[in-house]
Amino acid sequence: MNKTILVGIDFSDCSINALEHALNIAEKAEANLTLIWVNKPDNTRNLYDLGADEIMHKAEKQLSELINKNQHKLTKGTIDFVTRSGKVYVELVAAAEELDVFLIVIGTHGSSGFEEFWIGSNANRIVSATERPVITIRGGVDINRTISTIVMPLDTTLESRQKVPITALMAKYYDAIIHVLVTHTTSVQDVRDRVMDYTKQVETYLTENEVKFLVKEIDVDNVTDNTIEYATSVGANLISIMDEQEKTPSNIWLGPYAQQMVNHSPIPVLVIHAKDYIAGISR
Repeated sequence: MNKTILVGIDFSDCSINALEHALNIAEKAEANLTLIWVNKPDNTRNLYDLGADEIMHKAEKQLSELINKNQHKLTKGTIDFVTRSGKVYVELVAAAEELDVFLIVIGTHGSSGFEEFWIGSNANRIVSATERPVITIRGGVDINRTISTIVMPLDTTLESRQKVPITALMAKYYDAIIHVLVTHTTSVQDVRDRVMDYTKQVETYLTENEVKFLVKEIDVDNVTDNTIEYATSVGANLISIMDEQEKTPSNIWLGPYAQQMVNHSPIPVLVIHAKDYIAGISR
C-alpha cells in the first residue's frame, strides 16, 4: 500500500509553498498526497465574504484546481483532497489518523503575530497534538531547494535518538548527508560522555543503513539558536528534532524547544513525536 503525505492548505502563499515541498518529498518517497482544508466557521471571513455553502464550494473548486495544476509532478502517486469543519488542528490531526499518513507537511508564518490564515496560527498545536512526523516550513523558504543536508541535534535524553530512523529514511530518499550535531549543555564530563555514548549508537545505526553522515560537537547556550546557527552555516535544507528535548534555563523562558524551532527556523523543520521505544535504536 502506498504511503500518504497530508498537506494543510489554507490557500495562502505559505501553504502553497509547503505543498511544493510536499510534492518533492512525495515524488522521492513514491507517496500519495492528500490536501486538507478545514472550514473554521468563526474565521472564514478572512478568506471569503460568502455563506457557508458557498465557502465550501469555493474551497473545493480551488483544491481541485491545485490538484489539476500539480498532478503531473507525481509520476508514481496521486493527489486528492478532503474538507472538514471545526477546529483546524483537531480536524487535521484526526484526518492524519484516519488516513494513516506517514508524514504531515504544513506551512507556518512563525512568531510574527500574523494570524490571518489558519495554518500559521495552528502549526505548534498540530505538532503537539499528533504522533505523526510533521514538517513545518516557514513562509519564504525557497520551494526549489532539494534536501541535500540534514542537521540532527542529539542531547542527553533517551528520546533524542528516536528521531534517527525517520531522519535516515528522509536522507536515503534524497541521498543526503546527516550532520549529527552533538549538543553539550554542560561541562560535567559524565553527562558529556553519556551524549557521546548515544552518538556512537546513532553512528552504528546510520552506518548499518548506509546513510552518509558526519559528527559535529558543539557547546550550546540555547539549543534552538545554536542548532539554527549551525544549520545555516552548513547550508542545511532540513533540521530534524523531537517534540520533547532537555530543558535548559535559557529555554525555559522562551518556551519548549520544538515550539521555538518551528517559530524561528528559516529552514524546514522535521518534528518527530517522542515515543516510549523505537525498536532497533537502542541495540
